[in-house]
Amino acid sequence: MAGVYIHIPFCKKKCHYCDFYKTLDTGMAGRYINALEKEMVLQKDYLENNEVKTVYLGGGTPSVLTAVQIREILEKLNDVFVVSENAEITMEVNPDDISRIYARDLKKAGINRISLGIQSWDDRILEFLNRRHSAAMAKEALQDITASGIDNISADMIYGIPGMTLRQWKEDIQQTLDMDIKHLSAYHLTIEKDTVFGKMKMAGELKEIKEEESEKQFNVLTDTCRKKGFIQYEISNFCRDGYFSVHNTNYWRQEPYLGLGPSAHSYNGDSRQWNIANLQAYLKSLDQDKIPGTVEILSLKDKYNEYIMTSLRTMWGINFDLVEEKINKESRDYLNNLATRFVKYGMMTKKGNQLMLTDQGKMISDNIISELMMT
Repeated sequence: MAGVYIHIPFCKKKCHYCDFYKTLDTGMAGRYINALEKEMVLQKDYLENNEVKTVYLGGGTPSVLTAVQIREILEKLNDVFVVSENAEITMEVNPDDISRIYARDLKKAGINRISLGIQSWDDRILEFLNRRHSAAMAKEALQDITASGIDNISADMIYGIPGMTLRQWKEDIQQTLDMDIKHLSAYHLTIEKDTVFGKMKMAGELKEIKEEESEKQFNVLTDTCRKKGFIQYEISNFCRDGYFSVHNTNYWRQEPYLGLGPSAHSYNGDSRQWNIANLQAYLKSLDQDKIPGTVEILSLKDKYNEYIMTSLRTMWGINFDLVEEKINKESRDYLNNLATRFVKYGMMTKKGNQLMLTDQGKMISDNIISELMMT
């Protein structure tokens, strides 16, 4: 199976924390869609006729496009690629873009899963993040999406925000899980240097929260989700049984995927490629019938590191047999040797051929992954 990611680079407003590629020039949407459709044709052989099981429209803000434009994109995708009849087709949306009519039209266009950017139920925090919506808008958006017949809804939330108390975060999570959602993605705020928050940090105007507070918020997240019957299938992702994000799970299991649009990445097991993160350069390249990207052939070390980095974050963990099959026996032995001390100290557990993080290990997952990678 294979997946397709489509980057919609347009935003009406830039959030203070976001470092994904985006532009406020929404007037370029029509020209961009034409270029996107041309890129599909140029990339039609990338997935080698593998059936496309998942499609994900991310951004940016895909919901700045009309439902007619979304339908056009998906119809072209179906014309060029072999898309499964029951493919999971996800679209990221902002709460203030949603109406009952728009949600209904998205469903008619082929969207069957929505990722809603709620981030917080506290209006003061939303204002601090420079979000466009209010908590009331998010609640109304959920109602409109549900009324449209799309019942596979994921909520995006953020914790680790300066000024956010543990009580606020707990209330945020409880309110989200009390809604009719099937999936939750909860990410710790990362302050990137080229964002508004990054510049504030450099100027001494913003400080990241302390590590012990981050740990408390993470523990509240995992405990609350567990009590509500949500499965933590990846460090930052939780769902009701049967509602895993198929698209993201395929990323973590290293299934091939094609990325379309500026800044989008692609992977086929042997190479990785990425498009230029500039809309004007992207459009110019496609005007010349050229794929606007760079290709990197993966070495055995690259493949090993890629597998460790993606797999260990999931509930399924690392499969030693797969390491030997996809890479080599030396890599398996290398991993087994390094993992021994983490198992000994309770950070990881080994069951048969599987190696997984414990709850304690999840707290320092980035450090463990770094230690297990080849340099």
